[in-house]
Amino acid sequence: MKHDDADKMQVAWIERELGRRTFLGASAAAAAAVALRAEVAHAAGKEKSLAAAPPPGFKPFSAPGRVVKVLKKDSLQVNQIYPKPEAAKDMLTRVLTELTGKSDLTAAVKEFVHKDDVVVVKVNGIAKQKMGTNRELVMPFLEAMIASGVKAENITVLEQYGDFLAGTRINAQNVPPGVKVVTHANGNATMDYRLIPGTGTRTKYTRYVTEATCAINFSLIKDHSICGYTGALKNMTHGTIINPHDFHVHHASPQIALIYAQDVLKSRVRLHITDGYKLMAHGGPLYKAPQYVKIHDAVYASTDPVAMDAIGWELVDKARAEFKLKSLTEEGRPPAYIKAAADLGLGIHERSQITLKEVVI
Repeated sequence: MKHDDADKMQVAWIERELGRRTFLGASAAAAAAVALRAEVAHAAGKEKSLAAAPPPGFKPFSAPGRVVKVLKKDSLQVNQIYPKPEAAKDMLTRVLTELTGKSDLTAAVKEFVHKDDVVVVKVNGIAKQKMGTNRELVMPFLEAMIASGVKAENITVLEQYGDFLAGTRINAQNVPPGVKVVTHANGNATMDYRLIPGTGTRTKYTRYVTEATCAINFSLIKDHSICGYTGALKNMTHGTIINPHDFHVHHASPQIALIYAQDVLKSRVRLHITDGYKLMAHGGPLYKAPQYVKIHDAVYASTDPVAMDAIGWELVDKARAEFKLKSLTEEGRPPAYIKAAADLGLGIHERSQITLKEVVI
């Protein structure tokens, strides 16, 4: 089959599946979801398993449908770009202790990461330094992992490209000694190509993910010109494969869900921390419209990427309304992949089933 023909089949399949869910009602949507899950399961049975297991005897904390938000007013430095280091650590501590019920940051981190884990920490700096994952939030997490017993040399901070990494201001010189800071540049993969079911397209995940036993996701709250919204799910999908550009058709829905549903990711990602010091309502994923970026002064945490993204989409649409912009759906780019991810069993999508706990410090 010619590549062009495969692309046409991919587009047709995605449009058909999304069309069923959108226009044929609840029963047809449910049937499509069942068919989608069956196709993913069937494909998984034919692939060599790349799932990771936690160290023996360790069960990572999990709370589907639960999101914790910690708000601290005036948490940014005088430049209004980066958070104050002490505020970031306090907010990280509170959000994780509220989520886990533990008394301090190190004890909370132990709920997600075992001392024998090999950990990859995925950050996001595509919008560069005015809206990248803030190092002030990441550093205390790295320090807490080491304090919990994880070897520094078993921790890797990962981003896609060097200029994206620079946007986070994290580098080999400012992380704890022994921690690796790397980029994959859509490469550095050692696994075999894998067909992502339902897309007609193959990919590989970078070795920094496949060689890890645990992944921690630091995402943002942002508008995305193609996908509508970009948050927890997409940071781990398009940020860790070698050909993300091949998975943007039809607003990347349901491709984001399908890529995340692979054992490579769903078996490794244990925690999603959302850097919400600022919120981008329009002009993303780059920093093209700073007039639509607003201070949000918040940090979120969840083990459920679908619930986190459902909340993020809600926040972006609320901000768009404040800016007198059309909603993402009205603009023709709703992040339908979030519902598709729920259909695949990756988390909770229905807002009525999501518990959002807000804490002000």
